[in-house]
Amino acid sequence: MRTQSWFYMLLALALLSSSQAVSAGPTTEKLATDKIPQDEQGFVNAVSKLKPAEIIALLGEPARAEDVKLKDSGRVVASIWHYHNINKDEQGAFYPTTELDIIDDQVSVIVFLNNDGSDASQGQTYEVQPYEGQPF
Repeated sequence: MRTQSWFYMLLALALLSSSQAVSAGPTTEKLATDKIPQDEQGFVNAVSKLKPAEIIALLGEPARAEDVKLKDSGRVVASIWHYHNINKDEQGAFYPTTELDIIDDQVSVIVFLNNDGSDASQGQTYEVQPYEGQPF
């Protein structure tokens, strides 16, 4: 727990000091529903098992991507990806934004937002555990 708190503090400092936004073009509006579910829990369970390259292969490039780099080496240690209109809430309405927080080539947090992604404080958040093994 103490190491996790330290890591999140370091990540926040790195984000504040050296973040770089990258515009990655339009997002995929439709999921391959035979590969990844659109409902919250199904999506979380599926995506938590995938590497970033696999996510891009299924969903396309994110609409917005922001990398967190170490100031001294420039190495990317985390990324924040936004996709639009890919997940549905319990009533079947699309969330405007789905945020994937990626640390060390693994999805660590998934947030479903009812806005364009500019306000991440209001949304449904899932923290996922690293997955060992084959996806699906």
